[in-house]
Amino acid sequence: MVVYDGQCPFCLRQIQRIQTRDRPQRFEYVPRQTEGLDRRFPALAEADFNTGMRLVHPNGSVSVGADAVYEIARRLPGWRNWAWLYRLPGLKFVLRALYAWVARNRYRLARACEDGACELKR
Repeated sequence: MVVYDGQCPFCLRQIQRIQTRDRPQRFEYVPRQTEGLDRRFPALAEADFNTGMRLVHPNGSVSVGADAVYEIARRLPGWRNWAWLYRLPGLKFVLRALYAWVARNRYRLARACEDGACELKR
């Protein structure tokens, strides 16, 4: 299950991009603001969602931020061909830092979405 900030336009557009690749519908997509989510997944109750989206695995473990993106990408057609790059020495550190910056600035980046910069290409 992918848990994301459902009040963030930038986040919503990124989730749309993931969903277009998720043709086999491997994931459930749930905004963190969903009623009862903390009861369903107690591990999320203490989570600081300002650090990024969450991927809740079937065994209950949770991947956060860039690690969640990697775990999602390696399961999706087209993206799995590139997911291995996350395992290269040093690149995981860079991608985690980049993701952290995006997470901190997602509402500012959302303004770019309002100007059409985030629109999906059909």
